[in-house]
Amino acid sequence: MHKHQLSEISKVLIVRLSSLGDILLTTPLIRALKTENPDIKIDFLLRSEYKDLLIKNPHINELHLFTRNDFGNLALVKSLRNRNYDLVIDLQNNFRSRGIISKLTGEKVRLDKKSFQKILLVKAKINLLKNAPAIPIRYANVIDGLGLDNAGLDLFTDKDPSDKIRTLENLIGICPGARHFTKRWPAEYYIQLSRFLIQNNFNVVLFGGKIDKEICEQISKEIPEVINLQNNDDILQTAADMKLCNAVVCNDSGLMHAASAVGTKVLTIFGSSVKEFGFVPYNCKSLILENNSLSCRPCSHIGRESCPEKHFYCMKDIKPDFVFNELLKFLKND
Repeated sequence: MHKHQLSEISKVLIVRLSSLGDILLTTPLIRALKTENPDIKIDFLLRSEYKDLLIKNPHINELHLFTRNDFGNLALVKSLRNRNYDLVIDLQNNFRSRGIISKLTGEKVRLDKKSFQKILLVKAKINLLKNAPAIPIRYANVIDGLGLDNAGLDLFTDKDPSDKIRTLENLIGICPGARHFTKRWPAEYYIQLSRFLIQNNFNVVLFGGKIDKEICEQISKEIPEVINLQNNDDILQTAADMKLCNAVVCNDSGLMHAASAVGTKVLTIFGSSVKEFGFVPYNCKSLILENNSLSCRPCSHIGRESCPEKHFYCMKDIKPDFVFNELLKFLKND
């Protein structure tokens, strides 16, 4: 599919079933499709728990919701087939997504996941991804010649900020969670960073979803002055609250992309992951801190439940006082 053919297309289905960050990273492509052909209707198939990421997006025509039990769901496939899409864009490119779109009509394009290059980097430390572009650009590359604008990610919310922080100044958001252990900067380091911030007249706000409940409670129990806004995956509320922050400190997680999408400065601490995988804060004011002295990084392209070397130096060597000082410099640098 070439860019010039988009003018002849009226209906597109984008498939990206999960997860939080991966779906937000599709939003520059969505915008580019609309810019190229303002009359195009863009439908999106994603897992039901992520629908709020796109529910307010003005460029989306209709969301189709997939649940874990839907694989082989004939009703869902029939409903999609009846829409007669001209183009189906598979940005998931896995067994599930290929199974669904194989039953649909229309031209099909899919993401090159660069799986071989990822395996080489993780297993043999042979880096063929040095010049690989960020994921939104890789998504756009499924259509030859399609360029992206210079804006970042989109996350539209109609929620009002929380009463707990609405009138506060000098807000620093902290997202201490991540799905995998090797992507999480230690909780005790976030506690120490929060202490430094509070001692220096910042207000500290904790953000997280369901899986982050325990770590957010651990931090707020240790430091009662922090404002714990962890919730049950209400991403639209989190987005509204993140907008008020001077910066957000986070791990390489979905909430890193949420903070990027609302235009807040993002300081990210990378552990087992590396920038070459492409999942970096996109087209926003950002700073990535990482330990580049280790030959064992990356040990995974998605994260692991423990450090395979047993030392976890990728995170433990990035100390709270260093992060605090880097954050202060980052805040001054506009």
